Amino acid sequence: MSVTGYLHSVKINKANCRGCVACVKTCPTDAIRVRNGKAEIIENRCIDCGECIRNCIYHAAVAETDKVSGLEQYEYNVVLPAPSLYAQFPADVSTEIIWQGLHALGFDEIFDVALASEYISLEIEKIVTDPNNKRKPMISSTCPAVLRLIQVKFPELIPQIVPVLPPAEASAIYIKKQLVSKLNIPEEKIGVWFISPCPSKGTNIRQSVDVLKTEITGSFSVSEVYGKILKNLGKESALEQKVTTASSYGMGWGGYGGEIRSAGLKNAIAVHGIKDVYDVLEQISLNKMPNLDYVECSACEGGCIGGALAAENRFVAETNLKQRIVKMRTSEPATRKETLETTMVCEDFPTSSKYIKKLLPRPMMQLDDDIVEAMKKFEQMEEVLRALPGLDCGACGAPSCQCLAEDIVQGKANEIDCIFKLRSSVRKLAHGMVELSKQIPIAAENDDFDLENELTNSNAGGEEDEG
Repeated sequence: MSVTGYLHSVKINKANCRGCVACVKTCPTDAIRVRNGKAEIIENRCIDCGECIRNCIYHAAVAETDKVSGLEQYEYNVVLPAPSLYAQFPADVSTEIIWQGLHALGFDEIFDVALASEYISLEIEKIVTDPNNKRKPMISSTCPAVLRLIQVKFPELIPQIVPVLPPAEASAIYIKKQLVSKLNIPEEKIGVWFISPCPSKGTNIRQSVDVLKTEITGSFSVSEVYGKILKNLGKESALEQKVTTASSYGMGWGGYGGEIRSAGLKNAIAVHGIKDVYDVLEQISLNKMPNLDYVECSACEGGCIGGALAAENRFVAETNLKQRIVKMRTSEPATRKETLETTMVCEDFPTSSKYIKKLLPRPMMQLDDDIVEAMKKFEQMEEVLRALPGLDCGACGAPSCQCLAEDIVQGKANEIDCIFKLRSSVRKLAHGMVELSKQIPIAAENDDFDLENELTNSNAGGEEDEG
């Protein structure tokens, strides 16, 4: 999908917005402003992490997703459930029951994303443990919000991102190729749908930052599909095809640390939550972790199970997922290698190198296209910033004084948007008016001019006119 500009799933419903600046203060890339009492998203800064959705108590920040009715446009529909979907249900609700619920919604076939995760895990293991690889630590590439954060805030870390496909995309490439051959129908008549726990994955389908050409048709939110599956639980709905399942290692990708465990990495850490991810990326940028092999990054707290579009509380989902994994482990071989060998049975599974594209920097603060003009504006911005209080209170509608200074230089805000500068200006104006009131009118200094008599005569004249 070739697109100029930026596409985003996250939107602001201005009818619900109260201008409370909660979203402004929680956005990790300073992508939101409150202007004229309503929040606005700066598109070239937004990474669709969903923090604004998570923190808006008025539900003004929303994510656009596809509707299940879109299945009608395709002759054959495949759904890609991820571990984050299974985590919405207690462990005693089997995957077969969940699949039946999906089948009842109108999906013809189911391909488990957790299975693709295991293939991607082996690629990650091979790249990270390669003795010729000197880029340390490597950074996971499975969270699109993290990739976009690196684009706009830490472009110097792009070479350290592990070059592998997201499991959902690898699933789509594989299953579509298989179905075109098996069903003998054109690929444009096959709909491949992902059930997404967060807006960033939906955005990455519409405008991918890491895949040359997406094979995913669209996405539905976990919360929407969860509700529909609940209505169908217990209803008999036979599956036409056998679903190839993953092991506990693929299922573990739904929570933080699952990627590392599945890839068999020891010298690695898992970071979850956009604030902690930001902090760790900053430390890597400063070369504070040169002896670490791998960093698994998830923008959502708890991993994908904590996504802004999930249905269950993340702690409930984490408990469900852990219990499901424990239950799966009881019937699996003792070692990771043996377990993966029993589940990874897909022939010709796509290798990432053929499908990924190079991640490119995306400048966040560009004051002007002309470098000379940009330098002038930067100097102006520094001057304005020195005059601001530096409290970063957010009352102006910008997240920080620096952002307000940038907005002022760009002509999108005024200095008196700062409540402290406004108060100072009002105080000066009031003081000036007091001083002005003490001044004697120039006309009153003329001996031939009697102000009191002039006012009396004027009033008398007015009364006569009225008479």
